[in-house]
Amino acid sequence: MENKVKYAIYPIFLMLFFFTGQSFAQIPVRTGPASPEEIKKALTVVQANMDSLKAHRTYIYAMGIYSPLLVSQYNAWMEKYPNSVNIPLAIGTVYHNAEMPQATEFLLKAAAIAPQNGKIWSMLSDDAFNRGQMDSAKEYAGKAMLADTSNAVYAYSYLSFFADGDPKEYKQKVFDFVKRYPSDERGAQALYFLATNAANNNDKIDYFEALHKLYPPQNYRWSAGGMIELTDLYLQQDPQKALSLISEMGKDEDWKARSQFAEALIQINKLEQDQNYKAAIVEAGVAKLPRYSALADFMALKTARLQAKAGNVQMAYDSLASKFAILPTDSLYTALKYYGDKIGKKEVQVDKDVAAIRYKTAVAAYPFELGLYTSNGKLNLNDLKGKVVLLTFWFPGCSPCRAEFPHFEAVINKFKKQNVVYVGINVLPRQGDYVNPLMKSGRYSFIPLRGSEEFAKNNFGVQGEPENFLIDKNGKIVFKNFRIDQSNHRTLELMISSLL
Repeated sequence: MENKVKYAIYPIFLMLFFFTGQSFAQIPVRTGPASPEEIKKALTVVQANMDSLKAHRTYIYAMGIYSPLLVSQYNAWMEKYPNSVNIPLAIGTVYHNAEMPQATEFLLKAAAIAPQNGKIWSMLSDDAFNRGQMDSAKEYAGKAMLADTSNAVYAYSYLSFFADGDPKEYKQKVFDFVKRYPSDERGAQALYFLATNAANNNDKIDYFEALHKLYPPQNYRWSAGGMIELTDLYLQQDPQKALSLISEMGKDEDWKARSQFAEALIQINKLEQDQNYKAAIVEAGVAKLPRYSALADFMALKTARLQAKAGNVQMAYDSLASKFAILPTDSLYTALKYYGDKIGKKEVQVDKDVAAIRYKTAVAAYPFELGLYTSNGKLNLNDLKGKVVLLTFWFPGCSPCRAEFPHFEAVINKFKKQNVVYVGINVLPRQGDYVNPLMKSGRYSFIPLRGSEEFAKNNFGVQGEPENFLIDKNGKIVFKNFRIDQSNHRTLELMISSLL
């Protein structure tokens, strides 16, 4: 799958797209065609070497991967050489790497000839995943695993299809997988995601600690990434314990920053215990959050508490209002209302204050008019005036986009009877054939529109997918640069509710 994702949210996403069990396609440099002389030369070579994958790739790229003549040519060759697996495998692999729907036809023929080739089944699983055909994707992943039981990549791909099932059963499957592959990076990956997706912080800590024990972070990338999150959990509960883990992890700039933050927290806590709140506020003001940390709310609430204890409740209120306006959470709102009440503000006035902050930076959304995938018509943003619009930029081969869809659906379903519209703009037209099958099989409710990378970048400043926006009833972008997963449905609910 094409790697087009921004990594501004957390560095582990880098690992997600380079070290998961899925095969990530590499779009060919040339989509063709070459000169007639080069095509003729490539054809001569492939006809003399029908079992050479390299010769086939050269010929396919020379013809151009979108050439309609390729399909008829390869069908003719498969009829002439029915037992040659490399003929359908060659074109099927090229189409798979380009994320073209035509891949399935040829890969299935290759699989029929060589059913013990795990790589073929793995590519078929990828392609079914792109179509949203999750049952087929799971079936093919299982066949890839059975074809090569020693391959941890195939086994992990199959394991991943159980992640949304019963939590206890999935936990057992993960630890069984770890026992089966005790020294493979995939075992660390499985434990990492078990921890990340855990429902509560105590479970997260238990799983991350198991990751640390079973897969030393000095030797496993996923474990090293997990220690970042474990450190952040420790920092909120016991900064001294966090400091011990940090000292184990090394002295690069990111760990050095976490060490400095842990030491600052220890000092802040001591000053708070001594009731030296003003000095604690000064320390909190200069304490620098580590990059990519999940500590922003924790530190905002801590600082507000210190400000209130020092007698400046207004400052506590103002600081939380600014924070809540950008990325709302229940914990921030509870504290905001509490401090608002202390200074005589009712909940209605609190909401007005937050809205005023939000609309200082709100801008009109580009009034796009784009083609629909569901008909020959178009949709204009102006047609949606009077509705709140959740807008996401995506493409079918984007794993984080697909991972986010169920979370959007879970929230949007709570607003079915209200004026909320969910719109998704596909930025890769060449993957357009995947859109409708994916919508149907995934039962997604968003309106799919035809876009492009240029459109997304030039009109919305999109640098990578997924990128999300919330547009109010008057066409203004009020929220942006947010991501939604199993841990923060409530944030999206609060954002939407504030615009209704």
